Amino acid sequence: MSDRDLEGWTIAFDLDGTLVDSAPDLIGTLNRMLVEDGLPPVPMESASTLIGSGARALLVHGFEAAGVPVERAKSDDLFERFLVDYAAHIADGSQPFEGVVETLERLTERGAILVVATNKRSDLSELLLDKLDLTRHFAAIVGPDRVSARKPSGAHLKEAVVIAGGDPERAIMVGDAAPDADAAKDAGMPCILTTFGFTPTPVEDLGGDVLIDAFEDVEEAIDGILSDFYVKRALKF
Repeated sequence: MSDRDLEGWTIAFDLDGTLVDSAPDLIGTLNRMLVEDGLPPVPMESASTLIGSGARALLVHGFEAAGVPVERAKSDDLFERFLVDYAAHIADGSQPFEGVVETLERLTERGAILVVATNKRSDLSELLLDKLDLTRHFAAIVGPDRVSARKPSGAHLKEAVVIAGGDPERAIMVGDAAPDADAAKDAGMPCILTTFGFTPTPVEDLGGDVLIDAFEDVEEAIDGILSDFYVKRALKF
């Protein structure tokens, strides 16, 4: 393959459960809040079912499970408390998944544009990626506050790719949960899904084009998708 064989392609990555194992700090914040309110903490193994739908859903599920009325669990002041605590502890235990840094470096060397398309608020995403020294790998970090619609809308992915300087017609999504798979389908993008992320629905039921068991497999999955793309294009002529 040529040294810059991914030039013209953009790879969009989800953040939590795809690039970063953020469960320790998300669950940590939830548990501190539960304990402060005299409620029982949730076990860390609950992360995969609680985190996949976002921070607000995590908070609501955690408090509802502890017997808090729905109205209180969904209150804005509770969510603001969550965000303040989480920002203060955002990288206490969170770490990139194994192989993330090396894979991002290789994709960049091959000419790909890399962008983060996450439903986590942009400022929190930037804070986390800065603390983990990952920001340098991405042309843009695009939370829902920087686009017209959040995942599962395909508009999130398309606009994130454009913000990063890429072409939505030549983009691939890498994620771990239903919002990623649904947004990719809506945007007409191929989708690679991790099996080690945070999803309450079995990942094999989400409709991804390729499933990977380790982040090191991202490159091979991309190469397979591109091979199909160029074969199909050749058959049209």
